[in-house]
Amino acid sequence: MSELYPLKFEPLLKEKIWGGDVLIRKYGKKAPVGSKIGESWELSAVSDNLSVVSNGFLAGNNIEELIEVYMGDLTGEAVFDKFGNEFPLLIKFIEAREDLSVQVHPSDEMAKERHNAYGKTEMWYILESSQPSYIYTGFREPLTKEKFGKAIENKILPDLLNKEEAYPGDVFFTPAGRIHAIGAGTVLVEIQQTSDITYRVYDWERKNEKGESRELHTELALDAIDYNIAVNSRIRKEPSLNNVENLVNCEYFNTNIIHFKKPVSRDYYENDSFVIYVCTEGRFSICWDSKAETVSKGETVLLPASLTNVTLKPEPEASVLEIYITNINEKY
Repeated sequence: MSELYPLKFEPLLKEKIWGGDVLIRKYGKKAPVGSKIGESWELSAVSDNLSVVSNGFLAGNNIEELIEVYMGDLTGEAVFDKFGNEFPLLIKFIEAREDLSVQVHPSDEMAKERHNAYGKTEMWYILESSQPSYIYTGFREPLTKEKFGKAIENKILPDLLNKEEAYPGDVFFTPAGRIHAIGAGTVLVEIQQTSDITYRVYDWERKNEKGESRELHTELALDAIDYNIAVNSRIRKEPSLNNVENLVNCEYFNTNIIHFKKPVSRDYYENDSFVIYVCTEGRFSICWDSKAETVSKGETVLLPASLTNVTLKPEPEASVLEIYITNINEKY
């Protein structure tokens, strides 16, 4: 079997009514002129959106095919034991030129019961924001299911939402059950469980080009929502130059930020997990066994679990999100 290497994938671009052109202009996504790209799915194992390798001898193979062949060498033995051929994370770039719908995602337990799927816990890393830009996360004060239902009926839900300003470098962690929305003028990286289950509860009275409103899922959402207060959700950690700064460590993923101007060595032997790199600024090379793969701003790379020692070399400076799973034996 041929040796694995850092894998790049063809982005899956999604046109959205609320999308724009920033991902095309600044993050290297290729789409026809005039496209309103709202999402770029960088690494996906969602059944009808499987990512396909774009580099090296494995080009043309999708993520499921890779796992079928390489198993734990690709994902890590513990991850493979848990998920088999299902890759557990979904990585996206998102540009919200308008406010996105207010929504909630079910827990693992609810998603399994209702959809035979995983739930969705996620995090956002803010890349750009046109001030004032906001993230809506949780409620301003605890609610009851009945009060929430009346707010939907009376179209006053936004008045009850906790709203926080978003700046580049901010992190927002959204566990399953927390109501949320991305505000207009925001560009971000989304890291989430592999799940495409969303309960939309409010869409700002928006209509499409045919004058139609999008479908809402209020009844499904009522039992999925955590009605407790959720203020001060923003996480702000200034990266320390040439060091690894942890942003989020939860049962579903561990995300670090590395801002570096000199080579950084990484040893993943104890992790027993794949690693995902998302280059948010600059350019760098992943170096291993006298080989190298260059990664530019806007690119996402999957480092197989079998590559346990690499050096990241900036050209001449870079910032990268580093994502892997370390708590596989807890609840996930």
